[in-house]
Amino acid sequence: MAASSAIGSSPVPPKIAWNETQRRFETEDKKAYVEYVLRQDGKVMDIVHTFVPSSKRGLGLASHLCFAAFNHAKSHSLSIIPSCSYVSDTFLPRNPCWNSLLYSEQRRSSNIFAKIGLFS
Repeated sequence: MAASSAIGSSPVPPKIAWNETQRRFETEDKKAYVEYVLRQDGKVMDIVHTFVPSSKRGLGLASHLCFAAFNHAKSHSLSIIPSCSYVSDTFLPRNPCWNSLLYSEQRRSSNIFAKIGLFS
């Protein structure tokens, strides 16, 4: 009986920690992570690499790591550059609600022009 009730339950999401010094979001065991570089005076998070060891693939860890990074960017008013192919080719197409955080040179240019009074 106990086994059948466990089948219907959803797995507990992994704990993801922000490692500010190493500029990455990582699992508790530090074996799976998303690395980033800050650009534009710390206003843009360039996600450059996602890594999940083969023993942990297929569990959704990469997605959980990306959610943590995107939530962090949103709460700190950062834009994101998705340099990592997992983020640009897999995560974002599956989660288009995050597209509003993507860095755009055009948006940056218009903000600069607005600040100096060329476009309002």
